[in-house]
Order: sequence, then structure tokens, then C-alpha cells
Amino acid sequence: MDQMLVLIAVGAALAGFAQGVSGFAFALVALSVWAWGVDPRLAVVLSVFGSLVGQLVTLPFVWRGFSAKAALPFIIGGLIGVPIGAQLVGAADPNLFKFGLGLFLVAYCPLMLLLRPDLRFSWGGGVADTAIGWIGGVLGGMAAISGPVPTLWTTLRGWSKDEQRGVLQGFNIAMHTATLTVYLIAGTLEAEMLGALALTGVVLVPFAILGVLVFKRLTTVGFRRVVLVGLTASGLVLIWGAVVAWV
Repeated sequence: MDQMLVLIAVGAALAGFAQGVSGFAFALVALSVWAWGVDPRLAVVLSVFGSLVGQLVTLPFVWRGFSAKAALPFIIGGLIGVPIGAQLVGAADPNLFKFGLGLFLVAYCPLMLLLRPDLRFSWGGGVADTAIGWIGGVLGGMAAISGPVPTLWTTLRGWSKDEQRGVLQGFNIAMHTATLTVYLIAGTLEAEMLGALALTGVVLVPFAILGVLVFKRLTTVGFRRVVLVGLTASGLVLIWGAVVAWV
């Protein structure tokens, strides 16, 4: 089998499981694998597509936590941000954004692990949620990483694992759908990518389901720890990827 196809399959499997457990991180895990031999433009498209498939496949397991009222501010902000992020792909250095976000996650998330699990922030309301959704939309349109910032924010809000997972599942589905639509209109998504897209979708499905079954067994405190550890690891991956690209 072609080496690139093997690399795509391995990345999809690992990323599908990570997304199933945490509700995010598909792109971060997949891109860390695909960076070894997959064209960057193809890798970004595969990351968005894989993230969407993983979210849709695991939706039946988490939809009860979804709240349209809670999700709407995030989605509105995100839909405004996605086209901006897609434009930044060609107009700015995405590695600079990745490096900055990575530094923030690596510095902040371990600190949160040391604080009381019941600590929660309630300020900002819907306006703050919309702003966080906008940031997620920009990062999603630019590099298929819409999930980390809203995930961290809802963790700080003190939401239960089911509420957090359900709302962000809806948010991420909206962001990935919007991003793929923008890519299709812009010509970023090309016909010759269809085979790789199909392989990614087929491989990730069972691993995403396995991951969400692990999620169902976690307590809210346990899920909080998984999220913060996952976000810290995601930050390290972002920093590493940016540095490698610059070198």
C-alpha cells in the first residue's frame, strides 16, 4: 500500500479515538501524524472532513447534553469567524497563530489542573460565549482547530461533561460544515482528494465510537482532567508543528 495512504489511515485512527474521548483534537492529533508525509493542503482538508465525520458519528451518544440556547452564541460567533480564518490561510502565517495558541494552552491548562475542580467563571454571559465562538471559528477556518478554545472556556464555566460535550458537538459540527463549504467554494477541496477523504472517513468511524464509549464512563471531574491534559498535549503539538515549519 502507498506509504501516504498508510500514514493517512494511522492518523485517522489515532485522531478518531482522541476525538471520541475528548470531543475535539482530531485535527491536532491527525496533523501531527500527517505532517510526516501528507501534503499540507490535503492534510488540512482531511482534518476538517475527519473532524466532521467523527462529530456526526458520535452525536447519538452525546446529543442529550445539547442545548440550542447555550450553543447559539458560540455558533453565531463561529460562523462569523470561519470565513475570516479561511482568508488567513493565504494572507497570514498560520504557524504564528498555532505557536501563540500552543504557548497559551501549555502555560494555562496545567495551572488549571492544580485548581479546585469546582472552580467556575460565570462572567461575560452570551457576549463572552459569542467572542469565544468567533475565535474558534477563525482557528477552524484557518487550521481546522475550532475546538480547543471553546472547550477550555466551557471547562472554566464549570459545565457538566454531558452539557459541555453536547453543546460543543453542535458547535463543531456547524464549524466544520461551514469550513468545508468555504473550502469548496474557494476551490481548496478538489476532486482528486476524494479517495483520501473516503479512506479517512472509513478508518476513523470505529475508533471514534470506541473513544466516545470511554467518554461515557468518565465522571465530570475525570472528564475535566482528560480535557485539560488533552489541551496541554494539543498545545505541545501546535508549538512543535509551528517550530518544524519555521525550521
